[in-house]
Amino acid sequence: MNPAKRVATPFGQRALLITTLAVPFTGWTVHAVTLHRQLANSQRDKLTGALRRESFEPRVQRFIHRHRDQAMVLVCDIDHFKQFNDRHGHAVGDHVLAVTATRISQWAGSRSIVGRLGGDGGDEFLVATQIPADRRVALLQQLMQTLSEPIATGDGLLVDVAVSVGTATPDTIGTRDRSALMRAADAAMFHGKHTGVAIQAGPEHAHAQSVNGRRAGRIGTHTLAGAA
Repeated sequence: MNPAKRVATPFGQRALLITTLAVPFTGWTVHAVTLHRQLANSQRDKLTGALRRESFEPRVQRFIHRHRDQAMVLVCDIDHFKQFNDRHGHAVGDHVLAVTATRISQWAGSRSIVGRLGGDGGDEFLVATQIPADRRVALLQQLMQTLSEPIATGDGLLVDVAVSVGTATPDTIGTRDRSALMRAADAAMFHGKHTGVAIQAGPEHAHAQSVNGRRAGRIGTHTLAGAA
């Protein structure tokens, strides 16, 4: 027998056996990766990339417990959003939403949480981020400046945009409960509507009347909307 064949044959058999055993595992790995990607995509809003409410709420609670008094919850609402759709079309409105979400995410950083409130039709975002108390004012001013910059559209149009922002922190509200902080941030946002200033919630904002965790009149409360 040819010596080369005596060496190659066992090796070929081992290779065949390894390949045969590996194929199912490879298939399951690809399947698992595909499922993971599908799950990750289902948790995010397709337009803005922000997390959907059912995905971000439990994450926000864990984030608050992890970062304690340095955790900050923000509610960001695009002022007069309906006018973008009415004046320029829904494509421009969608672009404003996407750019605003990107600006918020870049400001907050990769370790923060950004979610979209109100589902696919919502023009509000919720943010959970970590900010030391002595940097809150400066970083919020930076955020407001960023969010007020005009947005260029694909057809050369430059649209003015303004975003109202309210924030809440455990040390000022006296709780680490996600719902209470969201409610306080929402009330603070409404308090500073159209002022161009991010309002930091105080204890008085924590007791604002709410439905489903939102200030009465906001998206998701099944009542008529308040400020736009």
